Amino acid sequence: MTSHFHSRFNRWILPGFAFKAVVIGGGYATGRELAEFFLPSGPWGGIMGMVLAMVIWSGVCTLTFLFARATASMDYRSFFGQLLGPGWIVFEGAYFCLVVVMLSVFAAAAGALGAAVFNWPALLGTLLLIVSIAAISAFGSESVERLFKYVTFFLYAVFAAFILLSLTRFSDRIAVGLTTSYPTTGWVLGGVTYSVYNVVGAVIILPVLRHLTSRRDAVIAGLLCGPLAMLPALLFLVCMVGYYPGIAAEALPSDFLLDKLQLPIFHVVFQIMIFSALLESGTGAVHAINERVALVVRARGQTFGRRARLMVAAIVLIISVFVANRFGLVNLIASGYRFLAYLFMAVYVLPLITYGAYRLFRPSRPAPAQA
Repeated sequence: MTSHFHSRFNRWILPGFAFKAVVIGGGYATGRELAEFFLPSGPWGGIMGMVLAMVIWSGVCTLTFLFARATASMDYRSFFGQLLGPGWIVFEGAYFCLVVVMLSVFAAAAGALGAAVFNWPALLGTLLLIVSIAAISAFGSESVERLFKYVTFFLYAVFAAFILLSLTRFSDRIAVGLTTSYPTTGWVLGGVTYSVYNVVGAVIILPVLRHLTSRRDAVIAGLLCGPLAMLPALLFLVCMVGYYPGIAAEALPSDFLLDKLQLPIFHVVFQIMIFSALLESGTGAVHAINERVALVVRARGQTFGRRARLMVAAIVLIISVFVANRFGLVNLIASGYRFLAYLFMAVYVLPLITYGAYRLFRPSRPAPAQA
């Protein structure tokens, strides 16, 4: 029975946990992305935008998993070789830009957390994060999957406590925010923009799909990705409504709400959870690059060991830290992510829902008649 449950978990739930691990990052866990993409449309507009993003995630993840399984493409290089042909190199460049921006956001968020909670210099929190990402990435897929599992349980538990406390303490304010009429303009654009630059996480986690055994597994796992990744954010947004519209201008909305709760110990626990979310998201992104490099190295008959994985991770992370120090958390989320959304719409989502879907669902050609 335990073995059967473990198998179903790896086939159906683990991809959703891994997808959530990649998309949650610093902006999601701190509430900064939610404030940037959803709150400008008001409380109900924000909720509608999040539901739209969740549906897009589930749909694109399902198509991605089906296409990856049908073409035996369990890393992003192979996947885009099948989807774009010689144009795979375009995604390669776009993905590297995404990873640098993502890790820059995570590095900036880690620095801000260390400064806010422990009065550390911003660089210390950033260094702690990048050293941790590099160390875990060096040990390969099994190490990364364990991180996804354990951090997810911790994250959901802390989020649940945070939401329960917020609903208890701020229920009157939340009710006022939800019943006050605000314009909902822009919720479709916010939902689409947020979903598209994040949905590339479906490609980042392709190595996890090695557990899938059937098309049915791919469909179940893909459909679950949206709800598993979006539910904490949706509940977080509801809590933020209690201090709308002022909270939309906060660099760290989570820190703003935690100050209002006045629970110092839980404040520290929540910040540890955010650091854990940054760690798993950053590790997932770097691991995908390591698997890409490993594919090339193995094709040459060589071994891609821990030292090489550590070196690749270190190079990517150091570049990202320089970008983080140059632009800062709010500017990276506001400008960098919007640009990447348009880029991935062009090189990933549109080709997948057109050519990719055609290859998956085209009618089988009848066998030639025998003479």
